[in-house]
Amino acid sequence: MWQCPKCSRTFKHENQHHFCDESPLTIDHYIKEQPESIQHLLTSVRDKLREVLPEAEERISWRMPTFWKKQNIIHFAAYKNHMGLYPGDLAVAHFADQLRAYKTSKGAIQFQFDEPIPLELIAEIARWCYETGNHH
Repeated sequence: MWQCPKCSRTFKHENQHHFCDESPLTIDHYIKEQPESIQHLLTSVRDKLREVLPEAEERISWRMPTFWKKQNIIHFAAYKNHMGLYPGDLAVAHFADQLRAYKTSKGAIQFQFDEPIPLELIAEIARWCYETGNHH
């Protein structure tokens, strides 16, 4: 177990990224708290989601950037080596053929930071979640 010297929380992995303070209040704050090397990737995902979900509200939900319209549509979050996208289990099942190259689990998709982030696929998934009402 590793204990953060700043906030004293304990984690399974050494130097695990986390928010020592309160949960971020905005997506801007969330992105600025991430390592500088991945901020541009997170911003590009956010910009793409803004483009395909112009009516959605941006908020933090479950400590993650979230696009919301009457309910959560889609979330994303940064981890040590990947970005998680959370469109829900129905979306992961619906896009299974297009997601074969990525690690998935029930309702979640992992995009590794050392590989190109598939922005058009993320846009397609987000649009499907919004249009079908199959939200996370």
